[in-house]
Amino acid sequence: MKTQKMNRDWIATAETLSSALPYLQRYDGAIVVIKLGGHAMGSDEAMETFARDIVLMRQVGVNPVIVHGGGPMINAMLEKLKIQSEFVNGKRVTDAATMEVVEMVLSGVVNKRIVQAINRQGGRAVGLSGKDANLITCDQADPDLGFVGAPADLDPKVLYGLFEKDMIPVIAPIGAGREGETFNINGDTAAGAIAKALQADRLLLLTDVAGVKNGDGEVVTELKAADVDAMTASGVIAGGMIPKTETALDAVRNGVRACTIVDGRVQNSVLLELFTDHGAGSMIRA
Repeated sequence: MKTQKMNRDWIATAETLSSALPYLQRYDGAIVVIKLGGHAMGSDEAMETFARDIVLMRQVGVNPVIVHGGGPMINAMLEKLKIQSEFVNGKRVTDAATMEVVEMVLSGVVNKRIVQAINRQGGRAVGLSGKDANLITCDQADPDLGFVGAPADLDPKVLYGLFEKDMIPVIAPIGAGREGETFNINGDTAAGAIAKALQADRLLLLTDVAGVKNGDGEVVTELKAADVDAMTASGVIAGGMIPKTETALDAVRNGVRACTIVDGRVQNSVLLELFTDHGAGSMIRA
């Protein structure tokens, strides 16, 4: 005969699961595009936690799509290969030699690390880049920056096929040019373009800040597009937050229900954002 006393932690866990039910029902069958970067990619432990969260999402009926960055890994490989980079207005010029390294690192090492992490947690992840199945066709973003692409045409049919087979797409932000070129795409930009093409329910941009802050330095948990416009015009939203909010605005104004700039330093931040009342960042709606 086996006996045991009830533990408060067990009861709290059961209450958490019960309170999540409306959110589980809300997101059943939903497409959620997640830009992975920053802290969540910084260690094996953080990657393991992220991968487990993604597998849980798929298990409860969500269709997650992962779009990742990899800037620090690219920098390390360029330094290792002694490839010197030029910069224009603070932005790296991606020449042919640099582009080869970018594709090798993003589509190879980084992409497969994420795929393997998800598969080890029991998921079925498949690694892609924007070049696969004509997923992302690019135009050149700025001739001065070389092979940096702006997504122009997207064909997400391959992603729908993976959803039907309960697979999780993991996408490197590399696109094909119209003349056979290969282009590097900003990770947030690629995630936003894919979210629009899929008419995703949510776009989550994982970053290493708590979210969008107001003039008093407090995180604003919900904003409308007009709020973002006003805060940017007044200088409250500035620096590196501007391209993220621009990606969010473009997404929500083109069919994505909401975009959240998520604090990726918080453990289980993706689950907190989707399946709890309080979330883990700043949600922007049209």
